[in-house]
Amino acid sequence: MSFSSQVLTWFAEQGRKHFPWQQNKTPYRVWISEIMLQQTQVTTVIPYYQRFMESFPTVVDLANADEDTVLHHWTGLGYYARARNLHKAAQIIRDEYEGKFPEDIDSVMALPGIGRSTAGAVLSLSLNQSHPILDGNVKRVLARYFAESGYPGQSKFEKALWAYSEELTPQDNAADYNQAMMDIGATVCTRGKPLCERCPVALNCRAQRTGTTDQYPGKKPKKEKPVKRTHMLLFTDNEQVLMYKRPQSGIWGGLWSFYEAESEEQIVTIAAELGLEVQSQELLDEFRHTFSHFHLDIVPVKLQIQGQATIINDHQSQLWYHLQHGADIGLAASSKTLLAKLTTSKESK
Repeated sequence: MSFSSQVLTWFAEQGRKHFPWQQNKTPYRVWISEIMLQQTQVTTVIPYYQRFMESFPTVVDLANADEDTVLHHWTGLGYYARARNLHKAAQIIRDEYEGKFPEDIDSVMALPGIGRSTAGAVLSLSLNQSHPILDGNVKRVLARYFAESGYPGQSKFEKALWAYSEELTPQDNAADYNQAMMDIGATVCTRGKPLCERCPVALNCRAQRTGTTDQYPGKKPKKEKPVKRTHMLLFTDNEQVLMYKRPQSGIWGGLWSFYEAESEEQIVTIAAELGLEVQSQELLDEFRHTFSHFHLDIVPVKLQIQGQATIINDHQSQLWYHLQHGADIGLAASSKTLLAKLTTSKESK
């Protein structure tokens, strides 16, 4: 029995078929799930996906939404460029494809935030087109099966795995095959302790036969992450705290955050520039937020202002966020943490 036949037989008996994006499959529904599942666990994604689809049931609904609303639905999932790219791609589909998700792989790959593997997954899973995929789970299965040396992100390694994926992906029933490969990687050929006794292709897996599954795929050499430090300024007036919308580029792009200062002197300067008179100042508990390339140590500074909160500047990049009522805006995980600290600080008094 061929590799793909063994995989398909396994999927018919043990594959996962109950996820919400596997029901009433369309390219749009599958696309949203594939983007959400990047770097994120299935159990985390499910409630986000359900809320997202309730608010944006079609690609045109997503395109017509404002960015803040989209980012609000993404708050907590992280990697916010994914949400911004979804929104941009939806607008392209609305404007250039009359609201119909494109069905050829080159057009799909040309959309923001969609690479070869994601495009192949969307078209194969929703329309049963035969396209190879190579997400993290599939990489692990193929690397072990062929005992391919190297690590994800290494060009030689990626090129070899793409060749294997192209060779093995069947022309027929590609939807079930690709789903099965992702399922095997997620539930059987796991990172830590693979369940080789449950794997449909274990008999011919080179890593399994040599007892070296822990060596594949290889690990990228680690670099020590640098540590940066910042003061985040929580200008508060009773139940409100001042926030501003960050630029689209850079960390937390397009999300609502707090003004930052490198020193106490700069805190005074920023308050003066905003026209705020600080009545009292309090340091809250410091915490660390880790990005892919560095650690950021955040020192929250609660600054009680004198007088009634007013509009700081007459534009949309600032707002007074009400701690009790909230707002439908995109918040980074660090912003949520700081808002929770403010609420706790207030309740303890």
